[in-house]
Amino acid sequence: MDENWIRVIAVYAIPVIFAITLHEAAHGWMAQRLGDPTASQLGRISLNPARHIDPIGTLLVPGLTLALGGAMGAFALFGWAKPVPVDARYFTRPVRDMAWVAAAGPGMNLFMALAWALFAKTVLLMLGMSDTEAAQADGQAVASISADFAIRMAVAGIVVNVALMVLNLLPLPPLDGSRVVTALLPPSIGWRYAQLERYGLWILLILLFSGALGAIVKPITAWILQMIVSLFGLR
Repeated sequence: MDENWIRVIAVYAIPVIFAITLHEAAHGWMAQRLGDPTASQLGRISLNPARHIDPIGTLLVPGLTLALGGAMGAFALFGWAKPVPVDARYFTRPVRDMAWVAAAGPGMNLFMALAWALFAKTVLLMLGMSDTEAAQADGQAVASISADFAIRMAVAGIVVNVALMVLNLLPLPPLDGSRVVTALLPPSIGWRYAQLERYGLWILLILLFSGALGAIVKPITAWILQMIVSLFGLR
């Protein structure tokens, strides 16, 4: 394997796995809050990524899209975890409550993006405070490499989570944004709109590999990233 790809995998592995799997855990957590115990009973409300990993969707597909995305002009990250089961029969207002469950996933990605930004800022502040001492330390080179890796991983965590948040908020079934749109539409129109879900994955794949998905997601992602950079002073 090319050394550069080993570095890419090392930097992105943890951010990608947590971004995808905790997204699903958030769906289960919100469903439980709204009265559905299904995910909890199956052990899916967990911070342990192993409970949510889908070998193809969480590992293989993100790796392939990271490798091929730049060359094809497509959105450079795509993947999924094992879907968290949700039983809307437990909800008092099923359509509205499903929208809240759907929104929890992107909400978790936003939370993780901010957490990674805080981590990056903390590392940068620690480096700034210890520059004088580090210059005289025997382990300066090792510390510098470790800090550089931590910063790169934090940046990957910010980018991955913002990109997945934006992607999942697109109003295309079966993405989370479609659940929110369905809740806002009149019932008769919302029902018809939800029927697009049977074609949703194929539409997404066409958009992905044609580059259209990247053209939609990247500008929004870039704008949100700029806001986070400014908020945490990461320039």
